[in-house]
Amino acid sequence: MSSAQYLLENRPHSVAHLFLSRVEATPGREAYRFPVARDDGSEEWRSLTWEQTARRVKAIAAGLLALGLRTEERVAISSSTRVEWILADLGVMCAGAAATAVYPSTNGEETAYILADSDSRAIFVENAGQLAKVAAHQDALPGLRYAILFDPDPDPDPDPDPDPETAGVDGLDVLTLAELERRGDAYLAEHPDAVDSAVRGIAPEQLATLIYTSGTTGRPKGVRLVHDCWSYQAVAQEATGLVLPDDVQFLWLPLSHVFGKALISGQVQSGHVMAVDGRIDRIVANLPVVRPTIMASAPRVFEKVYNGIAARARAEGGAKYKIFLWAAKVARDHARTGQERMVTTGRRTVPLSLAVQHAVADKLVYGKIRAAFGGALRGSASGSAALAPDIGYFFAGAGVNVLEGYGLTETAAACTVNPADDFRVGTVGKPLPGTEVRIAEDGEILLRGPGLMRGYHNLPDKTAEVLESDGWFRTGDIGEIDKDGYVRITDRKKDLFKTSGGKYVAPSEIEGRFKALCPFASNILVIGDARNYCTALITLDESVIMPWAATNGLAGRPYADVVTSPEVHALVEGFVHRVNDDLQRWQTLKKFAVLPRDLDVEHGELTPSLKVKRPVVERTYADLVDAMYEGAREA
Repeated sequence: MSSAQYLLENRPHSVAHLFLSRVEATPGREAYRFPVARDDGSEEWRSLTWEQTARRVKAIAAGLLALGLRTEERVAISSSTRVEWILADLGVMCAGAAATAVYPSTNGEETAYILADSDSRAIFVENAGQLAKVAAHQDALPGLRYAILFDPDPDPDPDPDPDPETAGVDGLDVLTLAELERRGDAYLAEHPDAVDSAVRGIAPEQLATLIYTSGTTGRPKGVRLVHDCWSYQAVAQEATGLVLPDDVQFLWLPLSHVFGKALISGQVQSGHVMAVDGRIDRIVANLPVVRPTIMASAPRVFEKVYNGIAARARAEGGAKYKIFLWAAKVARDHARTGQERMVTTGRRTVPLSLAVQHAVADKLVYGKIRAAFGGALRGSASGSAALAPDIGYFFAGAGVNVLEGYGLTETAAACTVNPADDFRVGTVGKPLPGTEVRIAEDGEILLRGPGLMRGYHNLPDKTAEVLESDGWFRTGDIGEIDKDGYVRITDRKKDLFKTSGGKYVAPSEIEGRFKALCPFASNILVIGDARNYCTALITLDESVIMPWAATNGLAGRPYADVVTSPEVHALVEGFVHRVNDDLQRWQTLKKFAVLPRDLDVEHGELTPSLKVKRPVVERTYADLVDAMYEGAREA
């Protein structure tokens, strides 16, 4: 029996079991790093060992038990990514309760819907702002009894409550995390075996987490993930070699998203260090401080990094820009050639002339790129959306290996991932050990394995639409599997459209090509369903287009004026023509419009995981879309 098979067949009942085993095995090893503000406004990174983490987790778990939380009762978490999120989640699991993940960016109305649908009894909130959002809808949440604040209000209003750390909000008992931990310590003093007993009582099929799909249309659906889903993720990640005990992982992804949540399981299994800071504007500054060996990310981050590198090179102009363009081509050629030879010969080799060019480019360009990622990165897992192959080849050639994977909320995150020793750009890798993948007759990807959800919460009909009686899950994605078992995603089934001429178009393919070619691009939405031809709505990255504008006669003008100017239209048109050169006639973009602002979560155009809500965008900009088809003839 292989070690991977042994791990899978002997996985613990829950991550709570795994956590206690981890603490016992390596109590003094560093578990988490996190930033803390100093009095002078600067920051320092502090650490928790596994033993210190366990003391806090057990106090939180016992505090929840003291509040009366029982098996599988839901406790919500509404916070950005920070170490307290992880402590709270582990505490909920060790109490035998179940966590309801809520994006902190979710508006009050939808937050109330999630809390009511999940029947959450308590909620961890990051700050007074998140608490106010819940309090405003308290009338619709009779089952919600407690709120636990990570960050107490530094200047609270006078409150007659005799406990200075406890307050009330319209029948909602509010206490700080510190107070919950103190109550937990007191509870453990009277019931020292309470948490260990709760963990021993956890069954693999017991509900562990409800994660609500952000969805691109309609109300979110609560995905029921049991303890065995996360336990499977933990051992499967280790079995792939994706994480190693000596790794330092930088975690900034939203923990309310299944991708971020799954990383916690893998880290507990491996025992490596996790540096936690979810502030997006601190990613670049944190990398040289943390010096991660692994990092999980979304494709948008790599796109922005690439665009930023290209923009700086362009701004320097002259020989430096020419060197960058040459080095970028060499990186792609080197990575693509090495991959092709690996597939055909089993060895990742390149011709001598290309190897020499790559060595020169490495000294001139690639070393600086690796340094920007901290200088120690051995791999970065990428998921939630497709990465444009040209960008993947660029980073691979520069020595920053982006290992694309594939998964959904319904699969407890990853179900396929690229192996570090034989990753293939343009694919999402091979199935995790224990997961099965097959392609239906219509091209839809079907999955089966321990990580699959046990259904949508309170929605048996919706569950029956995607879960077959024999355990296969319909993903809604179109793809293929090559002879070596690598999976390739070609599009979302619902996003494929047919032109009025009867030709099928996969919009994500065109969108990916455009993003790879146009360093100014932020988002693009290809349109053409039942239309004579394809068009596109395009948004531009403000941090990249504004420096270009400053040196091209548009200095001093606001972003909205810049992106809708004739000069920028001509700039973008050049990239559209280049994309069209490699497309079939019916795929080409005949017209496009540059939007006056970028798409965002606040306007409902992006999900919290930054997927484009196509119907919302098309409705919002219906006039622009209609104008691109006025007087249209068959093209």
